[in-house]
Amino acid sequence: MDFQNIVFEFVLIYAGAAVFATIFLYLRQPVILAYIGFGIVAGPWGLGLIKEPEHIEEISHLGVILLLYLLGINLKPDRLINLFSKTAVVTLMTSLVFLVVVAAASLAMGFGFIESIVIGAALMFSSTIVSLKLIPTTALHHRHTGELMTSVLLMQDVIAIVLILMLTGGQGENVALTIGILIIKLVVLAVVAYGLVRYVVDKLFLRFDIIKEYVFLLALGWGMLGSGVASAIGLSYELGAFIAGVAFASSPVSMAIAEHLKPLRDFFLILFFFSIGAQFNFLVTQQVLLAGILMSLLIVVLKPLVFKQGFQFIGESKRFSMELGARLGQGSEFSILVSYSALAIGLIDLRASYLIQMVVIVTFILSTYWVVYRYRTPISSTDKNRMD
Repeated sequence: MDFQNIVFEFVLIYAGAAVFATIFLYLRQPVILAYIGFGIVAGPWGLGLIKEPEHIEEISHLGVILLLYLLGINLKPDRLINLFSKTAVVTLMTSLVFLVVVAAASLAMGFGFIESIVIGAALMFSSTIVSLKLIPTTALHHRHTGELMTSVLLMQDVIAIVLILMLTGGQGENVALTIGILIIKLVVLAVVAYGLVRYVVDKLFLRFDIIKEYVFLLALGWGMLGSGVASAIGLSYELGAFIAGVAFASSPVSMAIAEHLKPLRDFFLILFFFSIGAQFNFLVTQQVLLAGILMSLLIVVLKPLVFKQGFQFIGESKRFSMELGARLGQGSEFSILVSYSALAIGLIDLRASYLIQMVVIVTFILSTYWVVYRYRTPISSTDKNRMD
């Protein structure tokens, strides 16, 4: 990678994103959409200022890793287990409904049976990044809303990882064995992480806590270590970061560390949203333009309603359930990964892959508008709904 080129791209991205964000805020538009919009303008299918945004997208995943790490820091293990036991039924039932309905809609749009199943499976997930970015930090870390959303999104992430492993071969294993091995890896990683925090990491923090730079470095290094180990044993970087965060949650310095890492997380998440826009090829998606618009509308209406029924089923209030459903009412970054995996082994063609990518981006935009103008978010352009 050309060093001078990457420096120029970073200068361009952050300067341009600042200009677009300013304009969007004056127009009272969600600032996340400014990053996506600038990506469309500056990307290869716009002005072509950035020719190959793929490496930007790869770098941007550091923001996703940090997001999951910070999320884990704010969830103690006992609380997480209770949440999973409560939301497991909701997650599995809603995922099945989304798969069946979206697959049926895909069949009606002329896609083949297998392609329709893959499209339904890909689009049954909600976006961890968009959902958590649009919820106030106080609600995410300290309130029931954030806890329920987190448990649903994390269980969806595990389902997505299993699905991707199955599509990519699962190392020749059958489905049951693939899932079993995944669970064993998760448990072993969690136990080892907890032991290291208790007997090594915590002692280092207490020994050198007066040196703030070292405390920041150790906290960041611990999260990256968990992420890297998870990837090495066949899990995802994001899941490893979350496990490292949960293990670190019991540390007496965890909350202070989380506050210091937030600006670094946001730095990389701007890259993520930019790369989403930069990789959007409007000319290519014209092949599925009508189908993509119809599917996007179906998802942003269907998901909130189905989630609402699911959360009411486990005893949540009608209004609260509707807000949770609206915040989860979009496609997922995992949807794109599923489409890439299915395309690589020939289960779907380019047209189906373009449909999935288009639906993810359009639902990101529609869902963001819905949430920003109806509920409290850190990026609202109105004082009434702005909450950090």
